[in-house]
Amino acid sequence: MLSIQRGRSFPLGATVTAGGVNFCLFSKHAERVELLLFEHADDPKPAHVLSLTAPLHRTANYWHIFVAGIGHGQVYAYRVYGPFAPELGHRFDGSKVLLDPYARAVVGWERYDRGAATRAGDNCATALRGVVVDPSHYDWEGDVPLEIPYARTIIYEMHVKGFTAHPNSGVSEGKRGTYAGLIEKIPYLQSLGITAVELLPVHQFDPQDAPPGLVNYWGYSTLAFFAPHRAYSSDQSLLGPLDEFRDMVKALHRAGIEVILDVVFNHTAEGNHEGPTLSFRGIENQAYYILESHNPAFYANYSGCGNTVKANHEIVGRLILDSLRYWVDVMHVDGFRFDLASILSRSKTGFPLADPPLPWLIESDPVLAGTKIIAEAWDAAGLYQVGSFIGERFAEWNGPFRDDVRRFVKGDRGMLGWLAARLLGSPDLYRDPHQIPNRTINFITCHDGFTLNDLVSYNQKHNEANGEDNRDGANDNYSWNCGQEGPSDDPQIEALRIKQIKNFLVILTLAQGTPMILMGDEVRRTQRGNNNAYGQDNEISWFDWDLVHRHRDMLHFWQKLLHWMQSLRLFEEENRLRVETYPVVEPVPYPYVVWHGTELGQQGWHPDGHALALEMVMPKAGEHLYVILNSYWEGLPFTLPPHPWQRLLDTHLPGAIDSAGPPVTTPQYLANPRSSVILRRFAPSDATAD
Repeated sequence: MLSIQRGRSFPLGATVTAGGVNFCLFSKHAERVELLLFEHADDPKPAHVLSLTAPLHRTANYWHIFVAGIGHGQVYAYRVYGPFAPELGHRFDGSKVLLDPYARAVVGWERYDRGAATRAGDNCATALRGVVVDPSHYDWEGDVPLEIPYARTIIYEMHVKGFTAHPNSGVSEGKRGTYAGLIEKIPYLQSLGITAVELLPVHQFDPQDAPPGLVNYWGYSTLAFFAPHRAYSSDQSLLGPLDEFRDMVKALHRAGIEVILDVVFNHTAEGNHEGPTLSFRGIENQAYYILESHNPAFYANYSGCGNTVKANHEIVGRLILDSLRYWVDVMHVDGFRFDLASILSRSKTGFPLADPPLPWLIESDPVLAGTKIIAEAWDAAGLYQVGSFIGERFAEWNGPFRDDVRRFVKGDRGMLGWLAARLLGSPDLYRDPHQIPNRTINFITCHDGFTLNDLVSYNQKHNEANGEDNRDGANDNYSWNCGQEGPSDDPQIEALRIKQIKNFLVILTLAQGTPMILMGDEVRRTQRGNNNAYGQDNEISWFDWDLVHRHRDMLHFWQKLLHWMQSLRLFEEENRLRVETYPVVEPVPYPYVVWHGTELGQQGWHPDGHALALEMVMPKAGEHLYVILNSYWEGLPFTLPPHPWQRLLDTHLPGAIDSAGPPVTTPQYLANPRSSVILRRFAPSDATAD
C-alpha cells in the first residue's frame, strides 16, 4: 500500500523530497485528475491509479498529491477529466494518458503510437510517460559555465544524431548518433576553432510527427521541455539520457566549447485540431495554445506547424522560464537559440505586443544572466523583428546578412552598400550606437536551406525525396550552380565552386558580429540540393566523414582562417568600427575602417559595381588589413595605399591564409575574377616575426 498525503502546490512537476515525491499539475478547468504510477516504462497498465479530487488535492488551479515510499526513477503519467467542448476551447479527454509538462525524462517509446493518441478511445498501452528525477544524482566534477564573450565566439550549428550517425563516422555502432558519439568527435570540433555548438532541438520531441514515409529528423516537434531526447542516448536505461547529456556538456566544457540549445517554445507536437492529445491539449488547452478568436475549436497557426504556444500566458510563461532555468542550473547549458522567437512577442490572442513581458523576463532573469540568448526574430505569419527584437541582451539571427552576402558573391547588381553594412555589423538594422555589434549572429547557411556546397552547386531546390513534389522549402535561395546543376566533373566549374565557398567564408570571418557556420560546410557536405531536409534521417542529412579526407584542403582552409581570425584583437572588438575617410590623418586611437573602390577613397556604391576594398585597422594592436572583395566576372586592378603590404590570402590561388605570405611590390593589386584578397601592412622585419 502506498502512503498518500495531500501534497502542496509547488514546485510544479514531480519533486523528490524526504520520504517520497510531491506531484503538482496546473489545470484551471479540470474536474478531476488521476495520477498513474507504473512499475516499468512499457507496462500496458499502471500499477496504481491515485485520484486527485477537490478541494483536498486542489489549491487554486493546482492539483497536487504527495506519495510516500517512491522516488528517483518512478514512472508516472496523468489522466485529466473535464469538459470536451472544442467550441469553447476545452479538449479534456479522460481516455487519454497524458505526459506531465514538467517531465524530466520520457519513456514508453517501445509501444508509443501517435495515432492512438489521435483516435478516439483509451491509449494507455501506447502512451508516453514521465520519470521522476532527483537532479542531485550526478557528479559535475566542478564543471562551471564558460561564459565566453560574443566577441570571441564562433558558433557551429549541428545535429546531434546527424554528426555521428554515418557508418563511416568512426564512432562505435552503439554510440553513433548519440550524445556519447558527439563526445568522441570533440577533438575534431577543437581543430576547427569553434567555441560553441548550437544543437538542433534536444528537448524530447515526437519523431512520428511527420508525413508518411518520413520522420521528424530536425526535432522541431517538442513533447517535453525539460527532458533530453531519449533516442540521442546510447544508454537507454530510465535515466540514461540525462546522465549521457550531462556527460556531453561536461566534456565539451573541458574542451572550451559552450553548449547552446535550439529551443522551440512557439509550438508543440500536438499539432492542429486534428492532432493527438499527448499533454498540454488534454491538461488545459485554453492556457497553452492561442485559439482562433472566432472559433476556439481551431488553433491560431503563427508557427506554420499547426498550433501556437500562448507564451505570454502567465502559466505558460512560467513553464518556459522554469525550463530555461532547469537547463542552465541543472543541465549546465550555456545558452539558447529561440526558434521563431517573434511568437514570444505575441499576446494571448496573437497580436504583436510593443512591450511583451516574457522576453523581458527571460533577459532579466538572474539564473540566465550569464547565458547567451539568441532570437530567430521572425515567425511564420509575417512578424519580422530583425534589428528590433525586444530587450537589450538578445542577439539575433541576421537573415539579411545571409541574403545580402549570398547575392553579392553570386554577382547581383546593387549589393555594395548592403554588403558594406553587413561587414560593419548591420548598423542599418541595429541603430543604437551603444549596442555591441556582436548582437548580430552572422551566417551564410543554417540547417534550414542549402548547405554551402549546394549553394554553389544548384540553381534550384531538389526536394523530391520529401514527397511533396518539390513544393516545400524556400524558392528564393540566391544560389548559383557555377555553370552546371549538381555534381560536376568539369575542373573549371569545380575550381569556381571552391573559390566561391572560400569567398563566403572570408566575408563571414571579416564581418563584425558573431559568426555561425553549419555542420559539414567546412568539408563541402551536400544534401543533394535538398533545402528542407527536416524529414531525412539518412545520408542526405548525415555528416559524411569521408569528406574530411576528400576535401582536406578545404578543411585546412577553414581551420587556418578561423584560427587566424581568433589571433587578432581586431575581431574581438566589442564596439562598431568607426568609418574614416581617405586619406586618414594619423594617429587615430580607435579601431576604424576605410572604404575604397578600385581607386583609393573612391567607393561610391555604384549600383552596377561588384567590388569593393576596405582597410580595417586596430591601432593599439598594430593590426592593419587591406581587403579586396571582387564578385565581378573579370579581373580588376586595385590601387593600394602607399604602405608596404604582405599578401595573406588570395582565394584565386591555392592554399590557405599564410602569415608568411609574400610581400606585394607593386602599387596595384590585380584581383582576379570572383576572388577575395587579404593583405596586411607590415615592415620588412615583420616577415620573420611570425
